[in-house]
Amino acid sequence: MKIAVLPGDGIGTEIVAEAVKVLKALDLKFEMETAPVGGAAYEAAGHPLPESTLKLAKEADAILFGAVGDWKYDTLDRPLRPEQAILGLRKALGLFANFRPAICYEQLTHASSLKPELVAGLDILIIRELTGDIYFGQPRGRRTAVDGHFPGAEEAFDTMRYSRPEIERIARVAFEAARKRGKKVTSVDKANVLETFQFWKDVVTEVHKDYQDVELEHMYVDNAAMQLVKKPKAFDVIVTGNMFGDILSDEASMLTGSIGMLPSASLNDKKQGLYEPSHGSAPDIAGKGVANPLATILSAAMMLRFSLNQGEAAARIEAAVQKVLAQGLRTPDIYSEGTTKVGTAQMGDAVVKALG
Repeated sequence: MKIAVLPGDGIGTEIVAEAVKVLKALDLKFEMETAPVGGAAYEAAGHPLPESTLKLAKEADAILFGAVGDWKYDTLDRPLRPEQAILGLRKALGLFANFRPAICYEQLTHASSLKPELVAGLDILIIRELTGDIYFGQPRGRRTAVDGHFPGAEEAFDTMRYSRPEIERIARVAFEAARKRGKKVTSVDKANVLETFQFWKDVVTEVHKDYQDVELEHMYVDNAAMQLVKKPKAFDVIVTGNMFGDILSDEASMLTGSIGMLPSASLNDKKQGLYEPSHGSAPDIAGKGVANPLATILSAAMMLRFSLNQGEAAARIEAAVQKVLAQGLRTPDIYSEGTTKVGTAQMGDAVVKALG
């Protein structure tokens, strides 16, 4: 088994170091190789996703990814910005299915902005289609408008599009996941306005015929955003497009108390995956040793389960994280009175110790 370790920028290097520490403590037989990505790769090689890094990613069984981005790169041409690295990896590896669980641990119910009774026991899974939609649709660019309200004015445009195979495969992933959980899928769209998502709704409904043991409901994205706050435990598996999934998964993260607790997995049809925390590079706190590494550590657990066939080891990590939380250890993002504030490395050390 080979793991490509791509720490990236900002707090990426700090949190990935703790996840690697935990993986090494398991004493499993796999190879780990590190390479630059994002702004760090631009500084080293003049591109956010150098050929050598991409080659390593393609050869690996799984990728442990930190985060990319920094304000100092915002003036670069878009193809050279750090964020293009993650988009490039998704496209090159065909990572079409993004799993973002939102679990509210018993010890963190007080950290959520919602009432404890609304989030206690929360366990939902957002499955986001990752290689289509407006993020990748062509054509896109800038031009002089030939119609609309202001002909002759400068305008920018992007294209939202989905093909039948793209929708079918992500729908099947969602239904298969729901079969192992609460047997309910909520498909989120905007079919009342967008032709793309009327098509999405139609195709998901057709695929559902093969999964009659799973309940299917359709919900407009604006209503879904409201219901996630009003009654989040009514959801089991949410499946949606790239842009809506990006937004809703960040909203769901706050139900759990902190985005610093949310792991994610992006898989292709070969179960090769990229595993990363749901949060960004947070350059404002980089180097201060205060970032929460638990999302990255839990992403490593997902990597063991989904791509490396090490479910028992994944469960050990998840149990260790719960044990550490039960001990009252907290990084600043989840700290509250009566608990013990610790730094990034201290939290990683505590997880290693809790592994036994």
